[in-house]
Amino acid sequence: MKSLNTARPQAVLMDIEMPLTNGIEAVAIGSSLYPDTKFLMLTVFDDEDKIFEAIQAGASGYLLKDERVEKIINSIKEMVEEGGAPMSPGIARKAFALLSKASLSEKVSEDQTDLSDREMEILKLLVEGYDFRGTAEKLSISPHTVRKHIGNIYQKLHVNSKAQAIRLAMKKRWI
Repeated sequence: MKSLNTARPQAVLMDIEMPLTNGIEAVAIGSSLYPDTKFLMLTVFDDEDKIFEAIQAGASGYLLKDERVEKIINSIKEMVEEGGAPMSPGIARKAFALLSKASLSEKVSEDQTDLSDREMEILKLLVEGYDFRGTAEKLSISPHTVRKHIGNIYQKLHVNSKAQAIRLAMKKRWI
């Protein structure tokens, strides 16, 4: 009898639009918690922002839902067995275009951040899964104030999304 607990990495198919959280945020959290798991985005979204955010969050591949079933199956095998990074052709072109025009670097040192105590508190709540409204209620401030703080957090951390901020906070072990 074969053991269910194998040393091989697992694969998770993830869509961007999901009921409780979006797939990019789920990948950011999942890839931090389960570093041996491979996350393959399987979605209808082909815009550059979503591609970039998914890759930054830790996705190992990005396929569009209009791919043939055989291509999806082979991509999963390639990703898990060979460490591949499967992408639909149009996605690959957009990813290379993004790389050619943007140099992305984490400009924040590991030991220091310019976030205020309140911004760190809000970042911690984001990592815990709170949304704008929940954060506002928890801290007894308005959702508008939370949005303003989050905008400041993004600017100071040089990120463009909640998923990127969460991933950076977890990677740097601020939270």
